[in-house]
Order: sequence, then structure tokens, then C-alpha cells
Amino acid sequence: MKKIALTLTVLLGTLSASNATAFDGDAEAGKAKSATCAACHGPDGNAPVNIYPKIAGQHADYIYKQLKEFKLGMTSGGSEGRMDPVMSGMAMPLSDQDMKDLAAYFSTLNMNAGTTPEDVVNVGQKLYRAGDAERGIPSCAACHGPRGNGTSLAKFPKISFQHPEYIKAQLEKFRDGSRNNDMNGMMGDIAKKLTDTDIEVLSKYLSGLH
Repeated sequence: MKKIALTLTVLLGTLSASNATAFDGDAEAGKAKSATCAACHGPDGNAPVNIYPKIAGQHADYIYKQLKEFKLGMTSGGSEGRMDPVMSGMAMPLSDQDMKDLAAYFSTLNMNAGTTPEDVVNVGQKLYRAGDAERGIPSCAACHGPRGNGTSLAKFPKISFQHPEYIKAQLEKFRDGSRNNDMNGMMGDIAKKLTDTDIEVLSKYLSGLH
């Protein structure tokens, strides 16, 4: 818990300096390059298959970061970045400008809202907003915001409206260490404290979070 709090403090202290770097992707160019992406993520960035993430409306900085790390995962043989059998291969031929253009384009689209089952609203809301102090689980809203919109500056992703199946898979990967490209290991530390039930509830709750 202390590590997470310290990380957030350091992060907030450096945001003003990071803000000096403008994102220079070209959305129109990205649209022209996006045909291949549509196969999994849909023509409008709202993936029709729930194992793939919706990327419409996601922060451009976050999309760009993930594309860079998918490519790094392939070039490093999985020792660095983020390795995925599909996305790492797709990212390989992309130039840095391609990544920025694609990120800029998908960030301009609208993510379709999902729904939250009634039976998880109360427990999901409590865990998302307040965490669980006894188990050392911080509030998800501290980084991702009260409505799950994240923040571009800190590269915390928008997680509301996302497919619950995809959220569940990512939390499980953070928990078992197969995904470890999170800032300072924050998500890995948190996910290790989540039970299967916690992950199930949060995944479903986030789908309809407004």
C-alpha cells in the first residue's frame, strides 16, 4: 500500500513536466491505416468479439504506449514490453508515426456503452470506489477516475464500457505476472490481492460504469 501511495505521489509531481510533450498523431492518416485493425477491433473501434478490447475513445497516449510495447515484446522475445501472439505480430511492421496516427484516430471515436448486471452494482461500486483497506486494495477510482475514464497525461486507460471478458483476462494476467507492462508494477501489486470473485465483479461492474 505504501509503495502504491508513493508511486502516485511521484507521478502527480511529474505530470506538469510531462504535459509539455504534445501528442502529434494524425487522425486522418490513422483512419487510412486502420483497415487491418478493424478485423479484430471493429471498423469503429468497438470490438465485436469480447476477447478483444474496445479501443474507440481510448486515450491516444495509452494506445500509442501499448503499440510500442507490443512491438518491443516481439523484438525482445518477450523479455520486455508486452507480448501477445496476435498484437505483437501486428505491431511489428508499424513505424513510430504509424502508431501515433492510429492512436490519434481511434481516440476520436466513441466507445459503445455496456451494461452492469444488477447483482454486482453494490459490491462492485464499493470495491471500485473505496477498495478494501483490510486487504490493502486501493480504490480503482484513484487512478481511473470516478467514472472509469482514466487520464491521458498519466497514461491510465479508460476502463469503463470495456468488455468484461477482456477486463477479466487482463486482471488475471496482471495477477499471474504474464502481463507486467504497468507503471512501476502497480497493477500487478493490486491484482495479486484480488480474488476470482473480485475480478469477476469488477469486470462486470466496469462494463456499464458511467
